Order: sequence, then C-alpha cells, then structure tokens
Amino acid sequence: MIDIHCHILPGLDDGAKTLEDSLSMARSAVEEGIDSIIATPHHRNGKYNNDKETIIAAVDQLNASLAEENIPLTILPGQETRIHGDFLTGLEEATILPLNQTSDYIFVELPSDQVPRYTKQMLFDLQVKGYKPIIVHPERNAKLIKEPDLLYDFVKNGAFTQVTAASICGRFGKNVQKFTHKLVEANLTHIIATDAHNTTSRGFCIQEAYQEIKENYGAAMVYYFVENAKFVAEGSILAADPPEPVKKKKKLFGIFG
Repeated sequence: MIDIHCHILPGLDDGAKTLEDSLSMARSAVEEGIDSIIATPHHRNGKYNNDKETIIAAVDQLNASLAEENIPLTILPGQETRIHGDFLTGLEEATILPLNQTSDYIFVELPSDQVPRYTKQMLFDLQVKGYKPIIVHPERNAKLIKEPDLLYDFVKNGAFTQVTAASICGRFGKNVQKFTHKLVEANLTHIIATDAHNTTSRGFCIQEAYQEIKENYGAAMVYYFVENAKFVAEGSILAADPPEPVKKKKKLFGIFG
C-alpha cells in the first residue's frame, strides 16, 4: 500500500524532527501495511521552504538509513506546496516538485481558513501546462466546509482531491468527519492519505480509515482509494466518478403545538 502524503523526512518541517523520529514513523507505517511513502514536506506555506533538490537529497539519505535498519519501506520524493502567485514559475524553475518526481500530479495546499480568489484560475493554468493538481485535505478548509460548491466547481473542472485518514476516523472532530463522508458520497475526493507527522498526535491510522470506508461504502470503495494512491505514484490516470454537489441539509418547516 502507498501513502502519498506524509511528513516523514527529518528536520524539514513540522513532521519528524530527527532521524530516529523518521525511523519510528517508518516502523509504524510498515505495521499499517504501507510499503511506499511519498514524502511531502511543506513548501511556501509562510513558515517552511523546501525546494526540489533539498527534498530529493533528504529522500536519498532516509532510504539509505531505512536499508541499514532493515525497515521494508521505500520513500519517494514529493512536496506539499501552498498555493501562491508564483506557482507556475516554481514549476518552470524546477523548485516545485511533482509527486514521485516523474508524475504529472502536484499537491496544492489551500490556507486552512480561506480559498484565494485566484484558485480556480491557478488550477486551470496548471492543467494547461500539463499538470494534474491534487487539492490536499479540503475537508479541513473552513471556507470549503461552508461553501462546498466551490470544491465541486474545482473537481468538475479537472482538479483532484485527497482527504486525510484521520479526518475519516473523526480525529479532527465530528464536523470534519461528517464533511469528509459527504465528499466521499459526492465523488469529490479521489485519494486517502495519512498526512502523518509523527507516531502520536498525527499518526497513520490508514487501516482504521479504510475499515470505516468499508463499513459505510463497501470493499469496492476501499479498492478504489487504494488503487488511486498507486496510480498517483505511477503517474497513471486516476479512477474518478462524475462529481456531484454536496447534499444540503433539508430544512423542516411546520407548526408545533
């Protein structure tokens, strides 16, 4: 199984701090049934900058350490880039890194509380350049929770999304969990990933998430998400059903007395 979103590289962002932290996370990932991880350090989020060359070097070093420790896990290079006005320039200058380096898939992170006005245009421009944008953890974006039609519009126009395993399991609260399930039901998400930062407060819990998906939507839906994660790493075409608008709550009117 492949995890396409994880902060396992040591010392680059708010994920693993030391090599030992990274190795602990690796052991935890293997216990969850994960054999490959795309390492996705934060980039251009206002706090962390990790360009392509920095990430590739860190991936090589961690893979060497995993081999020394006989941990059966492969790390692949990736990046979680916050949306910004120079996104296309970063791709042209090769500082922004597509997932697994050779694919056309690229992570786009939105601010947690808003959706910049230029987002729709930026997603379009990325696709014109031949990239396939994946919006990460949209279920945790306050603006999208209030206005899910924005996300519907992005997906309808060719963007993909990735939700977090912990969101499905309710670890970010009931509201986020409910919204995540609504995204699954409306075909507005395509991949589940861990976004793991450590082995405690932000761990992997991918098996728990898939069990939740199986209980609610059946084994075929689990297969869909597992395969799509593999397709991202391979640079293959994702499976995607036509998106639908998120169902609104029905308002009840009546006279009581």
